[in-house]
Order: sequence, then structure tokens, then C-alpha cells
Amino acid sequence: MPSFDLILRNGRILTSGSEATGDIGITTGHVAAIGRVSGDGAREIDATGKVITPGGVDVHCHIEQISGMGLMNADTFETATRSALLGGTTTTVSFVPQTSRSLSDGLGDYAARAASGAMTDYAFHLIVSDLSDPSAADELAGAIRAGHRSIKVFTTYNIKLDDRDLCEVLSVAREVGALVCVHAENDGLIGWTKDRLLARGKSAPRFHAVSHPRLAEIEAVGRLIRFAEFFATPVMLFHISTREAVDEIRAAKARGVPVWAETCPHYLFMDAGVLDRDGDEGAKWMCSPPQRTADDQGALWDGLGDGTLSLVSSDHAPYRYDESGKLAAGPGADFSKKANGLPGLEVRMPLMFDAMVSRGRLGGQAFVRACCSEPARLHGLPRKGDIAEGYDADLVIWDPERRHIFGADDLHDNVGYNPWAGTSVTGWPETVFRRGEVVVETGRLVAEAGSGRWIDRPRLAVHSTQELASEYIEATR
Repeated sequence: MPSFDLILRNGRILTSGSEATGDIGITTGHVAAIGRVSGDGAREIDATGKVITPGGVDVHCHIEQISGMGLMNADTFETATRSALLGGTTTTVSFVPQTSRSLSDGLGDYAARAASGAMTDYAFHLIVSDLSDPSAADELAGAIRAGHRSIKVFTTYNIKLDDRDLCEVLSVAREVGALVCVHAENDGLIGWTKDRLLARGKSAPRFHAVSHPRLAEIEAVGRLIRFAEFFATPVMLFHISTREAVDEIRAAKARGVPVWAETCPHYLFMDAGVLDRDGDEGAKWMCSPPQRTADDQGALWDGLGDGTLSLVSSDHAPYRYDESGKLAAGPGADFSKKANGLPGLEVRMPLMFDAMVSRGRLGGQAFVRACCSEPARLHGLPRKGDIAEGYDADLVIWDPERRHIFGADDLHDNVGYNPWAGTSVTGWPETVFRRGEVVVETGRLVAEAGSGRWIDRPRLAVHSTQELASEYIEATR
């Protein structure tokens, strides 16, 4: 009998804490040995000259979700997760919208969609947008106890929560054990600025960036940090885009506030100039918050380097450039009527590998931490995001020499355009394993729809700091 189901031989293995050439032995879907593996495998793959990393963990992607504007995005679980696998991502966390004030109704429907279509392993964030029903807090607590350990709230859009409801969500999350993820922008500043711009005829996509002042992010980030401090509830601040927000988070972490933060490739590599195009074309690059400046990019990289920013997610928000998506309000409609979001599931890992591994910015271990291990750890995804004995054998074999130039429509999602067209990356995911099973082989998808599994999250690894909660404790005695 072979000693292992599969052995990967002689690869350059990158983990969150080490880098070495060696072998990986896999049995029953798990990593059973790492280093110099003796014995034989039922199948062996020679990875000489290749790089082996954990499968990517993308904890911020919108799949089969209706937007605040009432638009269903372009991807099904099948199209989104096939795109993810082909880009080296094996685990996704997407969003369950609250439906007609009910979390449980939306969760049941969403889980059924994922079970029939998902090719990655997956979990969900629970979007909370309405707490007016007296049973809403209890319903939220029940969903958390059932293994859905992260909540998503907004401080802007028509699904925003006011400060009083934010307090309720943070209190429930503290008591039951959940991570509160926040889209943090000041709604009043955005709305006032948008209205002034439109009143002056400034309606082209490039004015979308102007309509989201950097102070809108800075103010809301600071406010949520103070809420996290009061409740001692773990908070994840999504898609950070400004230098000042990074500074706020760094100062909060230094004094022990349980706050973490992510950024995205479009903030690390793009600036607001991408929106400045003829006609409606700039709408393809519209997202919220918008892309900022080269100075902000530098601050974001510094934040990744010193741990102020913990991870890089895609914020995959797929809308086609047609009447079903970006142009739903018709050609020439003002920027406020255009869907926000970029496709990103397939490009996140190659873009970050090129920057961090091929070009050496922060290095291979930092790449694994930002794109794999920290997303899994902070979001409570057991046995995901790293290469270690007992972990799921979610692995990617990269050709570190292969140069790839993205085309205009070469992604495998259902969006129909690639916002990274013309961008060159060095390093490409050739072969991808999910729980030891080959799901992408030499660039060809071999997974089946519905073969992904839901990930139960029985507990959150990130705990509250009791010492910070003196005010909360006094207020609730």
C-alpha cells in the first residue's frame, strides 16, 4: 500500500512562517507530512522549480447577491467559484443579504444556491440591515451559534445601520462570539457631496471618486474603532483605501483595540485616474470606496508590512458593462445610478504573487499571510490558509517564471470584461488542489459544480479584550 494518496516533490514551499524546498505528503484530503517525505504516494508530482503555496482564502466576495440598488450581480456560485479556482483561490466567504427583515429566510435560500453551485469551500457573512423586528437580535444570535461567525454591516447606502443599531450588533457579537465586518464611510458626507456635484452637472464616472471624500472613510473608521473599543468586540474594517485610515488603525492596535483591517488589489495598484475615461467607460472601474492616490498606495503597502493591515481580499463585485449591470439606468446616466464594483476573484492571487513573491515586495511568507493564513485565522476558518500537518490540503503549484498579460475578456467569471486588461504578471497558478483533490490541472478546470463544502465555524479565534470593556461592563451591570 502506498504511504500517501499524493506526494508533491521538490517544490519551494511557502507557508506563513517558513520557506524551504521539500515535499508534501497528502492523505484523506489533509496534509500528513511536510519536509523530506519518505515513502511513496499513489500519485506523485514533481514540483522541481515550482512554488507551492496554500490555496487562497478570499473573505470578501459578492456572489449571487442583490445590491442595495436592487441589481442581482452577474455571477452564480458556479461561475464565481470556477473563476476563483483558476486564480488559485480555494476558499471563499460571501454575503447573505437580509431578506424582508429576516436573516433565516435569506440564509436558507443562499445556502441552497451555494450547495448546488460552489466549487470552492465556502462560508458566509450575515448582512444585517434591519433590526426593527423585535426578534432580530435573537435571530442573529442563533445564526452565529449555528456556525456563521461573521456579520457585515454598512454605515452608508440604503442598507446602513445607525449608531444605535450598530451598538446592538456589536453587543450581540460580543456576547455570542462573532466578528463584525464593516463598510465604513460617512453617509452624510457622501450624500451631500454627491448632490452638490450632480446639481452642477458633474455626472461622469470620474466624479464618483470625488463624491466619496477621503474624510468619509477616515471619520467612519475612527468611529467604528471607538465602538470596538467600548464593546471590546472584534471588528474587521473592510477595503481600507486612505493613508489616514491606516494611521487610525495603527494607533488603535497599539493601544490594544480588537480591530483588524483589509485592503484590496484595486487600492494597492490603481488610482482614481482609472475612472477618467470617455463616456460611460469609466464605470467599469467604479467601486466604493473609490481608488485614491499613489501616496495612499504607499501607505497601504506600509500597513501590510507592519501588520496594521492584516489581509488582502478581492471585494469581488461582478456587474456586466451592459443594461443588466453598470448601464442598468441607461447610457449616460449619472454616476450615482451606476453599479459599484469590480471583478477580482481570479486576479487577486496572481497580482499579489507578482508583487510580493516575483518582485520581492514584503516576500513570500507575507504573501501567504495576507492572502491565505490571516484571512482564515481572523474569520475562524479551521484548517484553512496554511500548509501544516492536519490542515486541509488546499494547495497551489505556481510556475514562477510564467509571464501572463491579462486580456480584455479572459476571466472565467460572468462579467464580460477584465479591469486589469494589459497588466503583466510573473508567476501563474498551474495546478490547484482542494482537500487533496485536483481541481485545476495545468490551467484547466476539472472541478464539478457543487463539489465545494460549507465550512462550519464553531468558534472565533479572535477574542475580545476584557480590560478594554470597562465602560461597557459598567453600562450593562
